[in-house]
Amino acid sequence: MQQTDLSIYNNHPYQPGGNAFKRLLWYYVNAFIINTAWLPFNSLKIGLLKLFGAQIGSGVIIKPRVNIKYPWHLRIGNYSWIGEGVWIDNLTTVTIGNNVCLSQGVMLQTGSHNYKKPAFDLIIGPIIIEDGVWVGCRAIINKGVTLGSHAILGSGSVANKALEPYGIYQGNPAIKIRDRIMQ
Repeated sequence: MQQTDLSIYNNHPYQPGGNAFKRLLWYYVNAFIINTAWLPFNSLKIGLLKLFGAQIGSGVIIKPRVNIKYPWHLRIGNYSWIGEGVWIDNLTTVTIGNNVCLSQGVMLQTGSHNYKKPAFDLIIGPIIIEDGVWVGCRAIINKGVTLGSHAILGSGSVANKALEPYGIYQGNPAIKIRDRIMQ
């Protein structure tokens, strides 16, 4: 029976974008300005994210202690909120629509590993969060998942597949529990 052999792991085919200097500089900007509670200034964070290639709309709020892997893979629409302690592990594109709320501690992970391969190969997939979505605190959205317009992913839930528009989802794995009816 085959066994995992991490000594043969090869991440070479993956290209994160940006050159080595840009990635190193972003590492420190992220660590000391974006992912800190000491500098709560939203406009500074947004300016730096844009400087590093993020596309960010009007009225976006980014709370303290947010961790963003690669801003050049990040798209955020207008009036969206990124809550405290959110981790955007975007090895590839993460698109966040307009009027989206990512509550505290949400994790967006665009990468994983192929457990069927002895070398544990890296696999990636984009995440798309459409307009009006609310993701509850400590929820996880995995690679290749689209959250349909105005869907809700409940606190602590794990999205492994697409969420239908206006659906309310809970659990691990997240399942639809009812429709979202707005009045």
